Amino acid sequence: MAAATTPYTLLLKTPPLFSPTTPTTHSLTLRKSTITCSATASPTTTTSPSSSTAADRVFNFAAGPAVLPEPVLRKAQADLLNWNGSGMSVMEMSHRGKEFTSIIDKAEADLRSLLNIAVDEFAVLFLQGGATSQFSAVPLNLCSSPEDHVDYLVTGSWGDKAAKEAAKYSSVSVVWSGKRENYVRVPDFGSLKQNPRAKYLHICANETIYGVEFKDYPTPLNEEGLLVADMSSNFCSKTVDVSKFGVIYAGAQKNVGPAGVTIAIVRRDLIGKSQKNTPVMLDYKIHAENKSLYNTPPCFGIYMCGLVFEDLLQQGGLAEVEKKNVAKAQLLYDAIDNSGGFFRCPVEKSVRSLMNVPFTLAKSELEGEFIKQAAKEKMVALKGHRSVGGMRASIYNAMPLAGVQKLVAFMKDFQSRHG
Repeated sequence: MAAATTPYTLLLKTPPLFSPTTPTTHSLTLRKSTITCSATASPTTTTSPSSSTAADRVFNFAAGPAVLPEPVLRKAQADLLNWNGSGMSVMEMSHRGKEFTSIIDKAEADLRSLLNIAVDEFAVLFLQGGATSQFSAVPLNLCSSPEDHVDYLVTGSWGDKAAKEAAKYSSVSVVWSGKRENYVRVPDFGSLKQNPRAKYLHICANETIYGVEFKDYPTPLNEEGLLVADMSSNFCSKTVDVSKFGVIYAGAQKNVGPAGVTIAIVRRDLIGKSQKNTPVMLDYKIHAENKSLYNTPPCFGIYMCGLVFEDLLQQGGLAEVEKKNVAKAQLLYDAIDNSGGFFRCPVEKSVRSLMNVPFTLAKSELEGEFIKQAAKEKMVALKGHRSVGGMRASIYNAMPLAGVQKLVAFMKDFQSRHG
């Protein structure tokens, strides 16, 4: 007669996923059967993480979450179980302990070095909620009441969303919108009909969906007005004069880390003037006073951002990174422009993004096949945003030149077969 199944026999059929560091052997007798298991038994997975190589990775052209530098991933992998001899993973340590304090302090210091951010003039905040949360935070912190006037220059979907959200907490004027032209350009700044009473002028420095990027920045008409920028998709991709801005904010998941971290660079004299109904998690004063530790921050994400900042500094800083980004973008845009119309980029050449390259095929019925064949060649996430269609290659800092070269070679081969 078969032995009855008990919770213990079911438990013993499943090997432990984790084991203590000291090897021991345990024997447990159940009825007449003896089961022996080693505490150092291998996990059930057959592939060791260390067996993965660069050759196993795809070229990831996703708009975000996006590609991260391979050296950063390797470093995080090596430190995952035991960070810096602490005996803990970064994901386990207290955000108020000395270990994490050293991590966030170094991340801030390296970011300040990259962008030349003056300590006395600007606060650097590591926040949560994505750039979308800043659509509310900006007017709540910079306007004393919902009656205060603010200007928005809209060059794409994100600028449009920011303006609509700000209208809940301020009196918004859209000084220009490219919507009628399907967002293909940036206007002449002299033609903007700004409100002379506007507390700030808001722009989205790089529109991820439409591939429109500011190469220069407008000046607020109000002498006391501020320039505010959403830099989510081109943050740390090039040099920027931070002193021109009142607030810069960015979601990390494009260029500097994983999803979950939002970075805000805020002029210190603007902090502490928020509207009375500002939620505590959106109040810059709260986060500045608590050094981004008012509540538990996205610790591992901040650690990853810190590794990226370190990597960018090792590359020579943002001036050198910008040169690489210009070279990658030029290679791809040249392939599009020299295709005889087979590939097309609708964006005005003077404001084409270095980060997000949208393009279409003259024969739109081939676009699905293009994306499918590219995936077989280990080039993924080339499908355009659902609102615009076509293709989009996001070529952020961490996209290697080899990835763009492979895409261009594939495009030329595809045209030779389908042109």
